[in-house]
Amino acid sequence: MVKKIALEEHFSSPMNTKLWQDVDTAAVFGPTDAQFIRENLWGNQKNYVQELNGMAIDQVVLSLNSPGVQGISDKQQAIALAKESNDAVTEAYVNAYPGRFSAFAAVALQDPQAAADELERAVTQLGMKGALINGYTNLADPDEVVYLDDPSMAVFWAKVNELNVPVYLHPRNPQPSQQRIYAGYPGLIGSAWGYTQETAVHTVRLMMSGLFDQYPNLHLILGHLGEGLSQTLPRTQARLYKQRHGQTGAKNLRPLTDYLRTNVFATTSGHFSTAAFLAALEAFGPDHMLFSLDFPYVTNEEGANWFDQLPIDDSLKEQIGYQNAAHLLNLPLSD
Repeated sequence: MVKKIALEEHFSSPMNTKLWQDVDTAAVFGPTDAQFIRENLWGNQKNYVQELNGMAIDQVVLSLNSPGVQGISDKQQAIALAKESNDAVTEAYVNAYPGRFSAFAAVALQDPQAAADELERAVTQLGMKGALINGYTNLADPDEVVYLDDPSMAVFWAKVNELNVPVYLHPRNPQPSQQRIYAGYPGLIGSAWGYTQETAVHTVRLMMSGLFDQYPNLHLILGHLGEGLSQTLPRTQARLYKQRHGQTGAKNLRPLTDYLRTNVFATTSGHFSTAAFLAALEAFGPDHMLFSLDFPYVTNEEGANWFDQLPIDDSLKEQIGYQNAAHLLNLPLSD
């Protein structure tokens, strides 16, 4: 059983839970799983730590669950939720269990300058390890959203680069206007398929925007073994300039697939397929693979046991299990 650091583990702060209390979790996950999720999104820390001990999970990096701040249309409410969530998880988890928990900051990109300011506060004052963003951001107009490649995000990305911390791009459901393809099959909208489609396209937009050429040391983390990009991105690269007379809108200076090994990391969160893992390992390279679980949307036991039994050598398992994360996030390791 190898030591592990888990990077995509979720919480819901009291304010976040209140704001999203009308969401029917049972309709999405079923009544049994919904109860487990609700019971483990906040509190229950003592039992959580005991379970981590049994799985050799040395540290956990927590983040606000989806859609969180990104789903709030009111700018001031979003800013308040980000601050409350960051303060709450720091007090209830990080400070209560030093060296066991850390966290990614929630940021309100409804106001990019406010997001940059909150990220700076979270990193420099609270000790947070970067930001986790739940996909696109809702705006005051219910028909408008903003993606991370939008020019308005420049001030935020400049701050990320200045602080030298990663951004974890976590999925959320596709916009309602883009869900027609799922009509009649509502189970596909979320983590079964829609999450991957939404987040993969979002990531390719960031690559094509030239963001990673402007900031070559910027680091983006993707869950779920890289949201399918290990399989799909080579074809995207091969076909992109062979259609529409080469008019792509792209500003990237390198092949899209290059960014997987220089700027983008993939975690194992919620996708415990050995074949998919090996494909991601080939595409991202061993230095850009990270262990994660996706708790409480999966059990810690499910993901940890799968990882421990992967058909890779122990040194690589240690690298992916905890060493890469410790280096990327500047995390101290226990003896």
